[in-house]
Amino acid sequence: MTDDELMVRGAAGDDRAFQLLVERWQGRVLGYLARVLGSETEAEDVAQETFVKVYASAGSYRPDGRFAGWLFRIARKQARSRLRRKKIARFLPFVGSEHDVSEPPRAEEDRRRHELREALRVALGSLPARQREAFVLRYDARLGQREIARELGTSVSAVETLLHRAKRALREQLGDWT
Repeated sequence: MTDDELMVRGAAGDDRAFQLLVERWQGRVLGYLARVLGSETEAEDVAQETFVKVYASAGSYRPDGRFAGWLFRIARKQARSRLRRKKIARFLPFVGSEHDVSEPPRAEEDRRRHELREALRVALGSLPARQREAFVLRYDARLGQREIARELGTSVSAVETLLHRAKRALREQLGDWT
């Protein structure tokens, strides 16, 4: 069943359809919000607020095959609202999960993977906010360039430039890892 079909059924009162939609998208929304907000705890709160807003807006949703863009627009607005409330002027770098801290890597491969994750977190945090946002929308949220352009209020060519610059900066910073 498509996302649009699930939304229509959810708007008609089918709670199971809405539950399936949440299960399908919660991982990507959480990942996106964790990187934007800089905290998994904050991301969980804002993700819940996002899905409450999606549920409340189900009746006004227009199925047009662009559910992902609509969902991430709501998540983005909720995140910005949270950041404004905290008076944080710019997006913060992603903070690793508690699991990264509480469970030390056991094997060499696990250690390297942990180090790479940490290096990527630091590198993402050093990107300018627009580049980081475009990169996270593309590779975490898996939105297309047109959807990203719509979300950021810019052109597709500007998104291409943001992504190119973000990837170039990440390659430079992560040179030993590539």
